[in-house]
Amino acid sequence: MAKLKYRTISKRTVDALSVEDRDAVFWDDRIPGFGVRVYPSGSKMYVVQTRHRGKSRRVTLGRHGVITADQARKKAAETINRIKSGEEPVERGSVTVAELAARYLEEHVDVRCKESTQRMYRSVVERFIVPSYGGVAVEEVERKHINALHLDLRHIPYQANRALEIGSKLFNLAEEWKLRTGGNPCKYVRKYREEKRERFLTEAEFRHLGAVLTEMEAAGRLPVYPAAAIRLLMLTGCRRNEIVELQWKHVELASGELRLADSKTGARLVPLSPAAARVLAELPRIEGNPWVIPGTKKPEKPLSDLNHYWDRVRAEADLADVRLHDLRHSFASRALALGESLSMIGKLLGHNKIETTSRYAHLARDSIKASSARVADSIGADILNTPVPTETAPA
Repeated sequence: MAKLKYRTISKRTVDALSVEDRDAVFWDDRIPGFGVRVYPSGSKMYVVQTRHRGKSRRVTLGRHGVITADQARKKAAETINRIKSGEEPVERGSVTVAELAARYLEEHVDVRCKESTQRMYRSVVERFIVPSYGGVAVEEVERKHINALHLDLRHIPYQANRALEIGSKLFNLAEEWKLRTGGNPCKYVRKYREEKRERFLTEAEFRHLGAVLTEMEAAGRLPVYPAAAIRLLMLTGCRRNEIVELQWKHVELASGELRLADSKTGARLVPLSPAAARVLAELPRIEGNPWVIPGTKKPEKPLSDLNHYWDRVRAEADLADVRLHDLRHSFASRALALGESLSMIGKLLGHNKIETTSRYAHLARDSIKASSARVADSIGADILNTPVPTETAPA
């Protein structure tokens, strides 16, 4: 986190604040414990931090733009007095959903979730939840508010369901933080059906895609690093961010492993095939740069626009319906076709739960059927349509 700084918090000073890589708190020089947290995205959140009986308490007051600096200052003084008096920081019924959401993002999402998850949750909160019922007091939210948003988003069922899940988490925390009683208003709202898309590359499509990558790279239409990232996704079954955010310190070519310290399911080892190791060994390294796949415009940071390059590749390869994540599915599909078990596929893909791998169960059944057919055909050649040998009577 950036070094903490002190200044008089006002609309002018807060508007001018910015950070680049990490969020930072700027503290007020007039009210000890009153500050504003600034995020690289440009979002700014007023906070209070103080102590009572040796225990530190931090409270989110609201987002800059939703409340003014003067309102935040007044609220900060009141909150600090309540904490030091041993009371709850805020009175039940006085907190809006927008304020609850700001605290949720500050104290839960930003602390517990990965950066990509933070962006998704923040987007759902800011695009859907706050505009819909953010101005309603937390204590007064009813199922009708949740239903109204869910119905409005029925044309985008995936986002509708995420808004419902995040809303449910908000109200669970509201009860935990003693901001609400009476249960969770999201409890009996039914999710929409989400169609699980499954697209697997065939052997012919794998060969064609490999040829297109080679041709585009040779012709200068595809930079070397996006090309390598796409090849590594095909050859390892890794998730997009596991490759894009890969650092050279994670690569062990001698032992043939990637040592991922912070994948979606925690630390894990990814075995490197000779083909994947070759891709990595042939990649040009930038001295002092830790990233295996550096950005094409900002090489000091990891590549951020792989989807942009993939759109070019899949258009040229005539694979418009194939997403980057489908390369991971295709890795699993090929493994099953080669006879690997579901449990082994789970290990290769870094799944913690067998339920996650079970989505490929129908492919395993197809593989078993094909194998059974090959065995039966082989036996059938021996036992069917074969003349019974005629025994010759002894002379």
